[in-house]
Amino acid sequence: MSRPTRHYVLAAGGTGGHLIPAFALAAELHQRGHRIALITDERGAAIPGRPDFLEAWVLPAGRLQGLNPLNWLKGLGAIRAGRAQARALYAELEPACVVGFGGYPAFPALSAAAGMQIPTVIHEQNAVLGRVNRLLAGRVDAIATAYRQVARLVPRHNAKVHLIGNPVRPEVLALRGEPFPPFTEDGLLRVLVTGGSQGARVLSEVVPDGLAMLPPALATRLQVTQQARPEDIEAVRVRYASHDIPAELATYFEDMAGRLADAHLFIGRSGASTIAELTAVGRPAILIPLPGATDDHQAANAREMAASGGARMIRQENFTAVELAKQIQAMAQRPETLANAAHAAWNCGHPNATRDLADLVEAFGGAPLMEVIRVGEGRAAAAQTQTRGVVA
Repeated sequence: MSRPTRHYVLAAGGTGGHLIPAFALAAELHQRGHRIALITDERGAAIPGRPDFLEAWVLPAGRLQGLNPLNWLKGLGAIRAGRAQARALYAELEPACVVGFGGYPAFPALSAAAGMQIPTVIHEQNAVLGRVNRLLAGRVDAIATAYRQVARLVPRHNAKVHLIGNPVRPEVLALRGEPFPPFTEDGLLRVLVTGGSQGARVLSEVVPDGLAMLPPALATRLQVTQQARPEDIEAVRVRYASHDIPAELATYFEDMAGRLADAHLFIGRSGASTIAELTAVGRPAILIPLPGATDDHQAANAREMAASGGARMIRQENFTAVELAKQIQAMAQRPETLANAAHAAWNCGHPNATRDLADLVEAFGGAPLMEVIRVGEGRAAAAQTQTRGVVA
């Protein structure tokens, strides 16, 4: 049975963390025969990876921050202008639903939709409800979350919360059915290190020395792939060479899915997209949350995976070569230890996040809202009990 064609509007800030799930939802809704538009800022309109069919609209979006009254007046003016332009756009497009993914451009877009009685959904990628989503939570019709426990989400909104997960790229999701790469007593230990789009300096400074401190039984079997900042990469190359550790270094890897497929252990930050991909594929990790992340949300993101046994979390102030070596040795001391951590990470994944988010959004203006994806019921609960065989 074919679905009727509807128009949906997605609103997101201009960072990858906001736009990756927005692009995934857009592709799914487009495949279902709907028309999709994107409201974002100039960064978002220019970011690589936007689907060709997804037309972007750049609307004013002010920030309400700081103590300067002039900045607040300027921010309010931009919000009012963005809301007016959004209303004009909705009058033309007649969307069945407007979906927000956080970031300042989402606020006027969702506020205008709520004022026009257009159904609204927000998606929260992190384990702490973001500032814009906190402002919108009381007005929207549904709140899609990536974690069962989300801080800053007030109890009175629980009835409209749906556990969805974070959509991940199709090429990463395709790896979910693949087994964990063989890791034996005398085989290679392949380590993948990334720190975001440009790599994190602290990883470049600590990881090579930490790997060199491993017992010879592990250190002599290392094969490292690391993303580093352009200004750091030669110094990192020298560090690995001085320790006689084979390492492939780059400022950017085109085939990150392939690198993840081969990895036995990941070391890096705990952004929402990183956690979603690690748990979709099932890769053990040592996570170092970004200290300056708003509301310490990267630490919150890491807690579920760490509690499951799929990851170790090290605060950056404690992230030393000695501590890193200690945690790697604990995870990789025996092949079955690392394989069990991989299984625990895999069990935290939400492989149907894109489909479930599309079902939730598509329910507005169509079929009744699906109760099966409410938190604590149906697939949401089932996502916590998936099994793929634990190594004893």
